Amino acid sequence: MSHLIAPSVLSADFGNLQRDCEMLNRSECDWYHVDIMDGVFVPNMSFGFPVLKSIQQHAKKPLDVHLMIVDPDRYLEEFKNFGATNITVHIEACTHLHRTIQKIKALGCKAGVALNPHTSVSLLEDIICDLDLVILMSVNPGYGGQKFIENTYMKTHKLKDMTVRKNSEALIEIDGGVNQENASKLVDIGANILVAGNFVFSSADPVATIAALKKL
Repeated sequence: MSHLIAPSVLSADFGNLQRDCEMLNRSECDWYHVDIMDGVFVPNMSFGFPVLKSIQQHAKKPLDVHLMIVDPDRYLEEFKNFGATNITVHIEACTHLHRTIQKIKALGCKAGVALNPHTSVSLLEDIICDLDLVILMSVNPGYGGQKFIENTYMKTHKLKDMTVRKNSEALIEIDGGVNQENASKLVDIGANILVAGNFVFSSADPVATIAALKKL
């Protein structure tokens, strides 16, 4: 499959959310990437269910919901009801990860696991075949506009090797600091999905920026 582009709505203009959603609808992006932060798991808070509902009303593409929150199990059904196509939880936030993944799948959503920059991909050995996607954080989670962490290339290599060795169909999603300079290399070494926030929304022509990322 061709790689997917998932602009991060966290970098959108919340005073003009409908306008930015309509721009994404017109663009060649594949998913909306929606970061949910609770101010506990990460040192920042993003939007909650009311804003997610607004995004759902305007979005014409799947919602890729990334939960950067503690105890995500409490809210899985609500995120499904608010339009989530994919639900990704952090391995660092889940005591019983397998159970959480099964709950997400039982809701009819694609299930993903996210890893912070310091977390080894080797921890996924026993669950990789149960996953639909893995998000590798290429910045420390919590804020947009950060610099890409170079070690992400090695982690992507290792994760791609694991999926092949385990015959897993999990897609590899890179989140943080993605731009025109590193995107081609990430796709070449096995990334399937690129999350781009500030790089897209701060550009002079976001639709053209998305198109350029899509054509890599």
